[in-house]
Amino acid sequence: MFIQLVVSGLLLGCIYSLISMGLSLIWGVMGIVNFAHGAFVMLAMYAAYYGDQLLRIDPLLFTPVAILLLFFLGVLVYQIIIQYVVDGPYVSRLLATFGLGFFLINMAQFLWSPNFRTIKESMVHGVWKIGSVMIELPKLASSLGSILVAALVFLFIRKTRTGQAIQAISADKMGAALMGINLKRIAAFSFGLGIACAGAAGSLLATFYYIFPDVASLFGLIALVAVALGGFGSVEGAFLGALILGLVETLGGYYVDPNWKYALMFLIYLGIVLIRPQGLLGRGKV
Repeated sequence: MFIQLVVSGLLLGCIYSLISMGLSLIWGVMGIVNFAHGAFVMLAMYAAYYGDQLLRIDPLLFTPVAILLLFFLGVLVYQIIIQYVVDGPYVSRLLATFGLGFFLINMAQFLWSPNFRTIKESMVHGVWKIGSVMIELPKLASSLGSILVAALVFLFIRKTRTGQAIQAISADKMGAALMGINLKRIAAFSFGLGIACAGAAGSLLATFYYIFPDVASLFGLIALVAVALGGFGSVEGAFLGALILGLVETLGGYYVDPNWKYALMFLIYLGIVLIRPQGLLGRGKV
């Protein structure tokens, strides 16, 4: 049972990691804690749901579409809202994203009702049994998809000129501007890329998770704790923090109490930041 729980926790943590990486990327470039991040995950879940219901496109196949849709939505949100508060007081930045998230959740409740929806059966379904360990294939496929997207994002940041510009802004915004980097263009792209990560995670989650408006609050909070646990500004830290939270959720839910699993996440986070306030891998850069 312990091995079963560890496998389930790691699979769930892989998906959490993709959400968290997007949030960490936005923080690293703009210094904004995007409280609307979970709402974008929720929108991607609904997009995948209607893609399945109306267009008969499985959520796994819909993931590239969700990435593009959420990327352009992220760039649009940056142009309409974020660019006007990014250099303002910290409270203004915080309230702008918090208000945006609140608006998107309530819009979803108005358009689609608070009712739960699910994808009846993904193209990848069933259970893979290895000895006494049973692996749900939808979760496995979603986790592998999350790892693939996360790896591509990581390589993009490390190996491309745009990625190097993102790293430069994260390390020293003024120095990057003096080197001729267009701060607004890179910030808009980074915000869109962070939201695209949320879009990919939402589409992959739709294969097995309940879809409802308030799921935004849950995933937004988990991503925030994972990023803080791993270290704000560290993409690798966000990935590690998400894996830890996935394990805590499954192991704590079984060995302690299902009602306490999310409380245990916060306790683990508090314990680590008391010892290491900057997070596990926090270095102040992407």
